[in-house]
Amino acid sequence: MSMFLDEFEQAPGLRYLNHAAVAPWPKRASQAVSRFASENVLLGARDYPDWMAMEQRLRERLMRLTNAPSTDDIALVKNTSEALSFVAFGIDWQAGDQIVISDEEFPSNRIVWEALADKGVSVIQVSLKGSDPEGDLLAACGPKVRLLAISAVQFASGLRLDLPRLGQGCRDREVLFCIDAIQQLGALPFDVQAYQCDFAMADGHKWMLGPEGLGVFYCRAEVRPLLKLSEYGWHMLEHMGDYTRSEWQPAHSARRFECGSPNMLGAAALEASLSLLEEVGMEQVATALLERAQWLTEGLAAIPGVRVHSPQDPARRSGIVSFSMDGVENAQIYQRLKQEQVICIPRGPGVRFSPHFYTPKSIIDETLAIVRQIAER
Repeated sequence: MSMFLDEFEQAPGLRYLNHAAVAPWPKRASQAVSRFASENVLLGARDYPDWMAMEQRLRERLMRLTNAPSTDDIALVKNTSEALSFVAFGIDWQAGDQIVISDEEFPSNRIVWEALADKGVSVIQVSLKGSDPEGDLLAACGPKVRLLAISAVQFASGLRLDLPRLGQGCRDREVLFCIDAIQQLGALPFDVQAYQCDFAMADGHKWMLGPEGLGVFYCRAEVRPLLKLSEYGWHMLEHMGDYTRSEWQPAHSARRFECGSPNMLGAAALEASLSLLEEVGMEQVATALLERAQWLTEGLAAIPGVRVHSPQDPARRSGIVSFSMDGVENAQIYQRLKQEQVICIPRGPGVRFSPHFYTPKSIIDETLAIVRQIAER
């Protein structure tokens, strides 16, 4: 693992614990962007076929990262919200249809469903605070429910859900299953086939260590024809590149969701970042990440007056650790940490830390010492 640490070079004194928001790039991503820029300056698009090959490598890496059956199931999108919108406004809803979500979702996975109200579609929000959140979600899937949309990991608490159980429950009930994977993909192993999900999506700028403006949309082959398209252009055609063809049809692959010119600059960076995760291996990434999250959790819990809001059960943990402090507002804690160059964010009931696999343990120890100082004052 130590052989990969030189990929991350951060400013002196910086303590970066904010990968659940926007992650720093590894060096290889920066170098890939620099090479791409230099090629543009010197050669323009002379070597465009090489760019297309690089984009194909990115699709293949995303296929492996999600365990999708084929690159045909992978679309490159601007962000998670765009992919969610493809689902929400692609399904042929009927008045009276229902959608189940949790009451802890990030706005992206709530607003898009609430926006269907004018079609007569209603949203059921289920609490995850019970002893069996998966059971509660599935119990809410009555005869009018057509889709369950849930985050793999909740953005504020870090609660990780049992996705295989939810997927099987949806199959048993003939309910479509949509996973907002942004807080898991790149942090922990992810398997669309094991989860039996119909849709999954994530941005590249968090745990995947890539740039903003480029994400992934997995769409199961059998349900792709169910989604009515809302964007059209030259890139989403089955016979892309045949510019004189008068007859056309959307691509059978998930490329049908990519209407126009690709984000090649973003693809260069994300492809490089994912190459790093592949070299480390997602099992090793997850082990190192969870060790750091546990170290933070145990260290915070040992400080008098500090309350940890993230799950204690190892099966429920993720890379997110949320805490608050008796008698101190979260905004005050955040500002104090910011003054000490601890990069984090207030979210939900607490302040959120989110280390990655490479985060030096010295950074965690220093951060815990700073939190203790705040608590003692």
